[in-house]
Amino acid sequence: MSIAHRIVLPSAVLALAVFALPATAQQATYTVKLLTPEVALTAAQAAMAQCRKAGHQVAVAVVDRSGVLQVLLRDRFAGAHTVDAATQKAWTAASFRIPTANLATETQAGKPMSGIRMLPHVMAIGGGQVIEAGGSTFAGIGVSGAPGGDADDACAVAGLKAIADAIEF
Repeated sequence: MSIAHRIVLPSAVLALAVFALPATAQQATYTVKLLTPEVALTAAQAAMAQCRKAGHQVAVAVVDRSGVLQVLLRDRFAGAHTVDAATQKAWTAASFRIPTANLATETQAGKPMSGIRMLPHVMAIGGGQVIEAGGSTFAGIGVSGAPGGDADDACAVAGLKAIADAIEF
């Protein structure tokens, strides 16, 4: 190997390593998108309005993608239990990234994933929806207090529809 090769080859390897450092540093972090409090509130208000129109007194919770509560609304006559149930539905939808009615089906007794129901905070019953767009999960919304998970789900979906234009990209 000539002297030129002995100098150029290690220099080229060093240059590649130096230029690769920023790419490695960039891969060590990531960016997430979250709803603003205003958008989360809009979703919650729309869900509550839908339930009121149907004659239901409910609680509505919106959590961020990590399950941290952003908004909680409880109607005048919604039961005390609805606060925790709505929050847990929102948390479950955001955490598992699946509507809670679907999770209820997948985790029934005797199914391979039935043990998920024993985890803390999991609420495998209709009324929780994932808030997502453009391949990103932003949050979860949960509704509790309507007569049955289907009615809770209808209100949660109304909340999703109310903010669809704000989060689509």
